Amino acid sequence: MSAAPKRQRSVGRLRIAAAGARGRTHLQELEEQGALRGRLPRSDGGDMEAVIVNTSGGVACGDTFAIEIDARDGARLTISTPAAEKVYRSDAEEASIHVRLAAGHGAALHWLPQETILFDQARLARRYEVDLAPESQFLAFEALVLGRAARGEVMKGGALVDQWRVRRGGGLIYADALRLAGPIGTLLAKPAIANGRHALATLLYVAPDAEARLEDVRAALGTCASACGASAWNGLLVVRWLAEDIEMLRRDATSFLMTFRGAPLPRVWAS
Repeated sequence: MSAAPKRQRSVGRLRIAAAGARGRTHLQELEEQGALRGRLPRSDGGDMEAVIVNTSGGVACGDTFAIEIDARDGARLTISTPAAEKVYRSDAEEASIHVRLAAGHGAALHWLPQETILFDQARLARRYEVDLAPESQFLAFEALVLGRAARGEVMKGGALVDQWRVRRGGGLIYADALRLAGPIGTLLAKPAIANGRHALATLLYVAPDAEARLEDVRAALGTCASACGASAWNGLLVVRWLAEDIEMLRRDATSFLMTFRGAPLPRVWAS
């Protein structure tokens, strides 16, 4: 077999830093490089909403993206994306996404991107590093779709490595890693893995009241059509969903998120 051709690849870097003062969140730094842009829709309250835009139109083999979000002391910052992120098939290299998130004393950082869709034969390595002050609040929701169900596509092959490392006060409190490789569609069909489901999501909530909310969360999940569950320990709460398709997952997760946050989802979710 001939080697895959060398192609020009997308590289992007985005840094957003904000801090709270006098009941409002103020932008302090915005740095954009390459294909990544940060947009700040107007908000009526004191919170700040930021939208990450990938101008390259998706993620292809060999692309490299780095995102850094810093919610400094007192900031209330929500991060989202305008649409689902598409990871295209690869004939060689993997795409790389590295995300660093930080929340300072009294800050609230909500990471709420729309779903990531992996095409058949996509190859993605994604890593999240989160550093939290002891009295901060952090909420993250990440959804993955493996294969384009609307086109009848099954992810027959490819590779996914998805890693999370969360630290509070400098100490590691949460580590999670998902690795899928080879015949992914065959693996997902196994009852012990996904039982034929192709859409999955995780919510992570780190806050002083995380464990106290567990019973209410389990009650709220009782109406889910997806397979779902929740657990809480050591000041954090984790919810997972596993659904047949993204439509089912979105219905369940968006309803839950609005109830859990006590606030609407970012406006771009409805666009």
